[in-house]
Amino acid sequence: MSTWGSGFEGQRIADLGDGTFRNPILAGDHPDPAILKDGDDYWLTWSSFDAAPGLQILHSRDLVNWTSAGFALERPLAVTFAVDIAKYGDRFFIYIPFIPAPWAEDFGTTPRIFVITAPSMTGPWSDPIDLGIESYIDPGHVVGEDGKRYLFLSRGSRVRLTDDGLSTDGPVEQVYEGWRYPDDWITEAYSLEGPKLLRHDGRFFLVSAVGGTAGPPTGHMVTVSRAASIDGPWEHDPGNPVARTRSVDEPWWSRGHATVVEGPSGDWWMVSHGYEHGYRTLGRQVLLEPVEWTEDGWLRAPTPDLGAPLRKPIAPAGHRHGMPLSDAFAGPGLGAQWTFHAPGRDEQERVRFDGDGLVLAGKGSTPADASPLTVIAGDLAYEVSVSAELEGDAEGGLLLFFNSALFLGLGIGGDGMRTYNGGRTSHWREPAPRARTLELRIRNDRHIVTSWYREPAGEWVRHGIRFETSGYHANTAGDLLSLRPSLCAAGQGSVRFRDFRYRALP
Repeated sequence: MSTWGSGFEGQRIADLGDGTFRNPILAGDHPDPAILKDGDDYWLTWSSFDAAPGLQILHSRDLVNWTSAGFALERPLAVTFAVDIAKYGDRFFIYIPFIPAPWAEDFGTTPRIFVITAPSMTGPWSDPIDLGIESYIDPGHVVGEDGKRYLFLSRGSRVRLTDDGLSTDGPVEQVYEGWRYPDDWITEAYSLEGPKLLRHDGRFFLVSAVGGTAGPPTGHMVTVSRAASIDGPWEHDPGNPVARTRSVDEPWWSRGHATVVEGPSGDWWMVSHGYEHGYRTLGRQVLLEPVEWTEDGWLRAPTPDLGAPLRKPIAPAGHRHGMPLSDAFAGPGLGAQWTFHAPGRDEQERVRFDGDGLVLAGKGSTPADASPLTVIAGDLAYEVSVSAELEGDAEGGLLLFFNSALFLGLGIGGDGMRTYNGGRTSHWREPAPRARTLELRIRNDRHIVTSWYREPAGEWVRHGIRFETSGYHANTAGDLLSLRPSLCAAGQGSVRFRDFRYRALP
């Protein structure tokens, strides 16, 4: 099987450099991808969930190589679920479902859908505007044959919008009954969600996800229905599901939540997400596959094996994919690779640069309530390292972090080194020096985690315990996240971090 291309720091990338690519086009956790074609430009974002800033915007010209264009959501109101991007007139819109969370104390207890708008996909983006749509998720924007704007929602519902797209113009209505798969199929749940709409050859096509996004590998799938009018009636594709993981032997599991988009050469492609076989720890990664229109006007995805190289949509785009994850912490602000987990309202105020690294103020008492800084890792094997210096009564750590209940790694404090595993402090007392400054290193080699530490300019000492992390994923923790390298500062003082390094391993 072909290997991937190599990008910054050896990170795997899709482009093989010979006119072909290999999935994923976005390695690591980029769930529920929403994509917009605007002329020759493609824009993509994904569910950022508990991260702040949220909704990182990526740009591409060829659907394979992507670069960061900033963030659309500096201060998420709550957990940010699956969005949709739309352009109407000369303005851009992102429709966002926010879900209540313990860290979002002022949000309330009911999911609500908001919208942000900007003159360009690079911003500046407005503050979120509450549409007053409660208890629904997964908005999908479309303009009907009547020229009116609509949002399709989870569970087959729909609401009309005002012409400016900033408020609703009528009640939420049930307008669509999803396609039903046979009862003996092994899925997580029915879960009609993720509606994405397009108009093609005079018909509206509604692309939906059913089967549940986690759970069994054969659960999630892509279904298609069409109608001559935005009001229906909706006819289900006789070939449904258009895409699905049919066997646990396939390289990509739980394939679903798709958007169909015209390619740069006038052909058609489907962007979806899926878990990599054996690597649910990396979260849901972004997949790209060609689709075709049949003579009778239905969509077909003819590629049975998304593990093999595929022809690229267009010749090389002339820019390099991705971004480095390493950070010298020169300031003046955090790099685009960093987000806070479970942020408070003013989390950025914890960050300070003074020419000698990143000073991160402590929060909480353990990694569980410290809102660590995290980066998305997309490699099967990698190594991270950082120097941590304590200032005041603080604990600093280098972690692999899934969520506040599931993490592992090393913490240094006034009473010595703490070892974390399974989201709690281990009984193991590592005989590390009680130094105020230590360099820490973690290697995750296909789920086998080894750690080291050293005093500045000293020799590396291997930690006494190795860990196995293949269970650090959604089906274990009940949370749709991924295992991410993270920096933690807890307690009353601060931690000065210097020279964070990321390196992909073969």
